[in-house]
Amino acid sequence: MEIDLQYRPSYSLAVIRLDPGERIRAEAGAMVSMSASVSVETKAEGGLFKSLGRAVLGGESFFQNFFQASTDGGEITLAPKLPGDMTIIELKDKHLMIQAGSYLASETGVDLTAKVSMKAFLSAEGFSMLEASGQGKVLVSSYGAIFERELKEDEKYIVDTTHLVAFEASIAVVPRPVGGVKATLLSGEGLVVEMTGPGRLYIQTRSPKALIDWIVPQLPKPPSGSQ
Repeated sequence: MEIDLQYRPSYSLAVIRLDPGERIRAEAGAMVSMSASVSVETKAEGGLFKSLGRAVLGGESFFQNFFQASTDGGEITLAPKLPGDMTIIELKDKHLMIQAGSYLASETGVDLTAKVSMKAFLSAEGFSMLEASGQGKVLVSSYGAIFERELKEDEKYIVDTTHLVAFEASIAVVPRPVGGVKATLLSGEGLVVEMTGPGRLYIQTRSPKALIDWIVPQLPKPPSGSQ
């Protein structure tokens, strides 16, 4: 499988070339185009309860699409919902924590589970994240560009949780205030976490929450006195 990321970082598109008989799993609605030689199967991968967990706890679709090339091979293009970047993460017996909505696609050797844990709760805007494990390529997306940071053993790094895309499960996560009481209340920063290496983390340069906070005040308000 070859993945070529084009039009980065603002309007990224993944052009995926499949070998004969090769298969890829993708989030529902991610497909932009594909060869006529590629077939698609939609199913609840892993059964009812695992799929329900990914949907309710992991923020992903209950059903996922599996695209398979014929004996002639094929091509499929994928794109995220928001304008932004994508990156390919190669899993080799490592566990990767992915924020809700950032998972886009993966090879079939990668297992996806909605994980409820203290680490997920502390680092996400909810109680769980997707945990990817196994072997193969994982495609994650972001709002804005993706900034990668490799943390050394015991190296600490502070991140606003709304900017997190994914991080290796070897990284320890602890919530903390931005600064003193005044800075925490008046700085305008969101919840931040202190992340301690070793491991690699992936950060998006824009925050979906900040976008929502900007849009909502611009929406028309109903006339005074209306029901």
